[in-house]
Amino acid sequence: MPAKYIQLANQIKSLIEENTGESFRLPTEAALCQTYGVSRQTVRKALSVLEAEHLIEKRQGSGSFATGLFLSPEKNNVAVLVCSDTEYIYPGLLSDIRGALQDKGFSAIVYVTGNQISREREILMELLEHPVRGILSEGCKTSLPTPNHDLYERLSQKGTSILFFHGSYSNLPDFPSIKDDNYGGGYYLGKYLSSLGHKRIAGIFKTDDIQGMERLFGLLSALRDENIPLEENCICHFNTAQLNALQKKQDTGFLSEFISRHLKYATAVACHNDEIAYWLIKELSYKNIRIPADISVVCFDNSYFSDLSLVRISSLSHKKHEMGNIAAESILKMMKGSSVSSQKIPWHLTVKRSAGPPPAL
Repeated sequence: MPAKYIQLANQIKSLIEENTGESFRLPTEAALCQTYGVSRQTVRKALSVLEAEHLIEKRQGSGSFATGLFLSPEKNNVAVLVCSDTEYIYPGLLSDIRGALQDKGFSAIVYVTGNQISREREILMELLEHPVRGILSEGCKTSLPTPNHDLYERLSQKGTSILFFHGSYSNLPDFPSIKDDNYGGGYYLGKYLSSLGHKRIAGIFKTDDIQGMERLFGLLSALRDENIPLEENCICHFNTAQLNALQKKQDTGFLSEFISRHLKYATAVACHNDEIAYWLIKELSYKNIRIPADISVVCFDNSYFSDLSLVRISSLSHKKHEMGNIAAESILKMMKGSSVSSQKIPWHLTVKRSAGPPPAL
């Protein structure tokens, strides 16, 4: 027969299983002693077993709480929907999410959408058939409402915790999100370029994701507040198809055309991210346009692209591991039954060599 503390641990496990999905606080040690007719030492040894198995966590001065884990490991999966699992920022982001979930006993299953609404729908249908505890979703083409709102709502009704990151859908306003402060970042870059003396500022932004639209809005708002003319023909819009062609075929056609037709009127340009800035600087170099002597370039993300560039790029960044860790911590809270509020992560500018005063007239 198992030792008394093992028997008690199993009895408490049954109690936890009945309350999984809620913010469940275990009875006090004294109450457990009285309910099960055991000593305090037996209770403490049983709680230590449960803590080692990640089933409970002790909070100083508050007692012991269920972590949200099911007893069966195969039930403790979190689906992570991303546009890519290899390009750009994703390997580091996914590593952070996996690590934070694994530390709490959960497993991450990664699904790649390619930023395609149809693929997202296929994945969500699969998750309805094979439920997971939580979903971390990047969302597809988030500048528009999603036709997949019905599946997200059905999954939520079945008890799946759902959290969006990077972007969110306008027709799912009640689902929390962890995203960059994109408006604030665009505003920051506009004010920064203005402080350097630039009065003709261009931009290149992605149109089918909400991040790009918010970043552009922030930039334009800063130019308005600085009394800098809003030259709409100095804004280059690109989409997922053009980005895929750039990544897979090095097709820089939309950047080359923008440089030839519109960028000659600008002394500075704010880019959607480091990847776009990297390729833009390459195209500018082919046309013998110097960075930053002829034109300044700034962007978002501060990834490896900003240091691989011909000229190291001044870029906005977050604290290391910030997005992945906050997203993982938030979905963990939701799976324990706690409410989570949407968050916007602020940007910080890392100044390098790609931006300076405008050229003298």
